[in-house]
Amino acid sequence: MQEYDVIIVGAGPAGLGASIEARKFGARVLLLDENGRPGGQLYKQIHKFFGSSDHYAGIRGFKIGEVLLQTAKDLGVELQLNTKVWGIFPDLSITAVYCGKSLRCRAKIIILATGASENALGFPGCTLPGVMTAGAVQTLVNVQHVLPAENYVMIGSGNVGLIVSYQLLQAGANVKAVLEASSSISGYGVHASKIKRAGIPIRLRYTVKRAIGRNSLEAVEIVRLDECFNAIANTEETIECDGLCLAVGLSPRIDLAVLSKCKMLYSTFLGGVLPWHNEDMETSHPNILIAGDLAGIEEASTALDEGRLAGLRAANKIGLCASNTYIEQKSVIINRLVSLRDGPFGERRRFAKASIWRNL
Repeated sequence: MQEYDVIIVGAGPAGLGASIEARKFGARVLLLDENGRPGGQLYKQIHKFFGSSDHYAGIRGFKIGEVLLQTAKDLGVELQLNTKVWGIFPDLSITAVYCGKSLRCRAKIIILATGASENALGFPGCTLPGVMTAGAVQTLVNVQHVLPAENYVMIGSGNVGLIVSYQLLQAGANVKAVLEASSSISGYGVHASKIKRAGIPIRLRYTVKRAIGRNSLEAVEIVRLDECFNAIANTEETIECDGLCLAVGLSPRIDLAVLSKCKMLYSTFLGGVLPWHNEDMETSHPNILIAGDLAGIEEASTALDEGRLAGLRAANKIGLCASNTYIEQKSVIINRLVSLRDGPFGERRRFAKASIWRNL
């Protein structure tokens, strides 16, 4: 059985950030991912990031993924793709499937950066061809260069819904409306402004009632909602479209954390059920750390810094990073995370994080 200092599951921004940081201190690092290419959601993102140079401001998401991957490779991180981890054992050994064969290895520290899965909605006609999640549409359009429909309705005004709506316009599609069940837009104003300038109406207090079509989607019936999110009678409208895109949130992928018997908590603002963790990204299991969307649904820049913090802490726990160095570098990362969580949306997550840190 091969031995490593750190095994990281998930090669998105959190996993890549963790692998780079741990490897900087000389840790032998294995980075695993079930997909055929690393980068997680970054390789789907064609828009430029904003923020600071530490978060690659002004660089498109897929380019950031390429930069992080090359950095990890240059440092000597061992990367293995198309590898599905299905078992984590008390001795910190893992079992995975690679090319139809079983793979087993062991580490001193395991970092879970397994990301999130998309939520869905159930309504009459939701299984019709043409009804898709935002992530599926983003993969088809930005990665496969296939436009699966011409006329869309988007459900959800979070950052994902707003960004994918704009990217559909760039790909030549027509977005007829963005529907939002609440009374306010839930994404960043910079993304909403681009949508509005493009002439796409954002209709608040609306949702889909049913999808209409015989063999595929032909139209959607929408309905207005009251303050308790109940449908208001006689407010139904029909919008002709062949694409209905669902951007209704994400949930942390907790399978491996549950398998590892990490203590789980529930937080509305962080995406639902997730592992308890402290500000060092340590779970209730002494040698299992987490980062990224598994630690709470946030942005890619936050995931990257949480990954850096987890990798730094892993190096510190196994004796490769001195305590004074750890404290100094941790402070820098924490300050960046606080800055990223500034504003009305980030503030909720900041308080939610503080609540989780206290609740063990």
